[in-house]
Amino acid sequence: MAHLLVVESWVGSMSRLLPRAIREGGHAFTFLTRDLHHYLRSAPEGTAHPLLGARHVITADTNDTEALLPQVARLHEVFAFDGVLTSCDYYLPAVARIAGHLGLPGPGPEAVEHACRKDATRRVLAEAEVPGPRFAVHEEWTDLRRAAREIGYPLVVKPVDLCAGMYVRRVDDEEQLAAAVRALAGFPVNARGQHRSPAVLLEELLDGPEVSVETVSYAGTVQVVGVTDKSIGGAPAFIETGHMFPAALPAADTEAAERTALAALTALGLVDGVVAHTEIKLTPAGPRVIEVNPRPAGNRITELVRHVTGIDLAAAFVDVSLGRAPDLRRRDTGLRSAAIGFLVPHASGTLAALDGGRLQDTAGVLEMQLAEPGRPVTAAGSNNEYLGHVMAGDADGPGARARVEALLGELRSGLVIR
Repeated sequence: MAHLLVVESWVGSMSRLLPRAIREGGHAFTFLTRDLHHYLRSAPEGTAHPLLGARHVITADTNDTEALLPQVARLHEVFAFDGVLTSCDYYLPAVARIAGHLGLPGPGPEAVEHACRKDATRRVLAEAEVPGPRFAVHEEWTDLRRAAREIGYPLVVKPVDLCAGMYVRRVDDEEQLAAAVRALAGFPVNARGQHRSPAVLLEELLDGPEVSVETVSYAGTVQVVGVTDKSIGGAPAFIETGHMFPAALPAADTEAAERTALAALTALGLVDGVVAHTEIKLTPAGPRVIEVNPRPAGNRITELVRHVTGIDLAAAFVDVSLGRAPDLRRRDTGLRSAAIGFLVPHASGTLAALDGGRLQDTAGVLEMQLAEPGRPVTAAGSNNEYLGHVMAGDADGPGARARVEALLGELRSGLVIR
């Protein structure tokens, strides 16, 4: 039995999937956090949070990596950790540094830092000639205004150090650019209390469908698990409204997306001890890298993969974090595709009604999770405001997405926000 150090986590599905994978692998974990109440607040009513299944729960300032390293080294002397990991983007660089400091398995700290900073990712990939959008990075308004004119409208404004689509906006002119930059400047500290960079990333707006390539890297070899499609809504924001695995693409497009993702991971140096989620835009001129995430996919994409292939990416994440070969054998699950759709609120208020009971037993439904009436609702501006999701599978082919869209239509008909 191995002993893992888990440094923070998201409070969504991975906070449940990761402890489950650790437990089913026969391992134990110690949980390190700066704010235990952050997780207690997110626990379902009447249920202990899965992260509290840790062997030990220790509080430390996880936002101060320099002070954290000697603290973790002292813990390591007592607990003898075999690996360290996190599912939260904001702590991936700290975990990579901890692993290096303790001599534990994992990718190089510089590679993770570059992947977690969108501006650094752009520069590394551009130097390696991995295709991406034209871009510019600046802090001052005069520089941003000039760069926007050079790239040309419409374009995309991004923070360099946030995730879940937060403050990512399409802008069509200088007035919209100014508004997007002001909104971003008004959010100087992220949700975990970390001070943000004032740098703003401007990117060429790319046309074409978006997919993600799910990979597992071990011992210098990157293995592609598959390609997931993505639907986007909420303009001018870029909100993920659904996914299907595998993506219903021509073989040539699938292979091109995979090659591009592998090139990006190689350029960044993410070829050992990483489960990655690389987002690709399939433009008329060929695949272009949107971003590289050095952790398992969110939004329950890992569960779509498991339902179709039998491959457990959460378990693979645990394995490679321990320096062990992951089990990536495909199994016959009886499904050819699986899809998830998210209920995205387009208005603010209070959730008055949302009933999915009649759909729970519908053929093909794999899971459904809906918000309870009485919950405050905010019109969606990122992937953080969902009112729930429905997941379905198809045993015959790529019909899971159509099934999910039909189910979402029924849910929307009963949605009332006042």
